[in-house]
Amino acid sequence: MGRSRYTITEPEKPHFLTCTLVEWLPLFVRPYLVDHLLNCWRYQQTHQQLKLYGYVILENHLHFVAQAPDLSKCLSQFKSFTARQIIDDLQNRGAERALKRLRFSKRAHKEDRVYQMWQEGAHAEMVYSEEVMRQKLDYIHNNPVKRGYVELPEHWRYSSARNYAGLDGLIEVQRWY
Repeated sequence: MGRSRYTITEPEKPHFLTCTLVEWLPLFVRPYLVDHLLNCWRYQQTHQQLKLYGYVILENHLHFVAQAPDLSKCLSQFKSFTARQIIDDLQNRGAERALKRLRFSKRAHKEDRVYQMWQEGAHAEMVYSEEVMRQKLDYIHNNPVKRGYVELPEHWRYSSARNYAGLDGLIEVQRWY
């Protein structure tokens, strides 16, 4: 796991997590790249007992609330797998400008790779009560509204707000309420 003062100390409890792209690059304006994130979560739900309670994916970062028997491992694998898939996809599509930025942003100590996609760490915060869960889900769902992208949370395609509003979402979530 990256260098962060936020750690997952009680993986059996839900955690609010944030993953940010290096340099806040707006890669997730490309729907085909967002699909890699959703597919990875689907795999983890099926094979690693990931419980995804809520999420939002914005152009350069994502927030989610999740729980798993080994959440640290799930998070590490999520970031590693999605980075590899997205970098491969960018290479296959000849997205040289984006790849140049990912190459430039690679931390010096990351000698095992050419590119770095995710910032280190995930700002993990344990969700220790019903009240905190509601706060985190409200924050997640209202993020696109606060940015002025949509008027209602459920209008943002890449959010579990749709699931909580009784609409079909892009991925199944464990609704908290």
